[in-house]
Amino acid sequence: MSQASISAPGKSGSRLSDSLPDDTLLGWLRSMQLIREFETRTMQAYQQAKIGGFCHIYTGEEASAVGTFACAKPTDPVVLAYRDHGHALARGMDPKVCMAEMFGKAAGCAKGKGGSMHMFDKPHWLFGGHGIVGAQTPLGAGLAFAARYEWDVLGTGEKKICLCYLGDGAVDQGAFSEALNLVALYSLPVIYIIENNGYSMGTAIKRHSANAEHLIERGKAFGINAVEIDGLDIRNLYDQFKPIADECRDLQRPAFIDLKTYRYQGHSMSDPQKYRTKDEVDRYKKKDSIANLLHHLMTERNCIDEAGWKAMRKELSAEVKEAVEFAEQAPKPDPSELFTDVYTNPQPNLSPSAVYHHGEKNPLL
Repeated sequence: MSQASISAPGKSGSRLSDSLPDDTLLGWLRSMQLIREFETRTMQAYQQAKIGGFCHIYTGEEASAVGTFACAKPTDPVVLAYRDHGHALARGMDPKVCMAEMFGKAAGCAKGKGGSMHMFDKPHWLFGGHGIVGAQTPLGAGLAFAARYEWDVLGTGEKKICLCYLGDGAVDQGAFSEALNLVALYSLPVIYIIENNGYSMGTAIKRHSANAEHLIERGKAFGINAVEIDGLDIRNLYDQFKPIADECRDLQRPAFIDLKTYRYQGHSMSDPQKYRTKDEVDRYKKKDSIANLLHHLMTERNCIDEAGWKAMRKELSAEVKEAVEFAEQAPKPDPSELFTDVYTNPQPNLSPSAVYHHGEKNPLL
């Protein structure tokens, strides 16, 4: 049995994803498993103090990034919150570059200056993770405005959509409401994807958001197409999200998605998770997105077997191990990098409070 074969549609033939070739769904499986393996190694490296700062793990939510990116084009701009490793990998970032960034090394995507929460990848139109809750939502509006302006006013390029990801905790930020108003007012092609894992750090969504069970009403209040989607089943996610993405691209207008998902790990690596029970986590693990897709590929499409799955996991484990080794051996940024990628280089006579300038004691102090 060849994993490169293209099968006929599934038994029912009624799902949009049934028409996709085996290779596509096997690619989804590989991408999700890569993220999971990467995050497992990330946790190990963090516990060994090789990664500093805050670190937010994506394990359990893999289908959200992989499934939504499957509905977009490689040149569609993407902007993220701070739980962003999975998205970066799903978008095509080299695992070595991603891991090097978290290790604070010069070979990282932001030269080691961003770390876990700031994955930027210009070649893949990834405009970064952002550590301030909700801060990326106005940026999503801006990216969508630029995309539409280029196509509609300048007559260059093609119709694009911007995918802007946020957590359920960010929906209560004022900046998000302002962004919703603007994108609705100017009909900007941005899709706000709320990766709703049920908790804002350690606070259940029903304890901090009014009408939490009906978040889509927030989007509808601005006249925006708003839909709730099960983000744990990647085929269902694709089936529902693809028509929305296509419509937003065609009509150049926004959308609001309440994407139901779940994280298996804490909010960050320092989270003791006292706000939820082990039984709750176990219930969600029984609906695991990777296991769900694997079962479909094994039993309905017959395009992968146990040996093939074992080989894939072994290959990905080796790939991520290599990424960790690369990050460990990569050089640290040169101290001069402190003064690059900023609006202006600091000058001693303009910054008398600075004790050191380019490694030398400030003569003004």
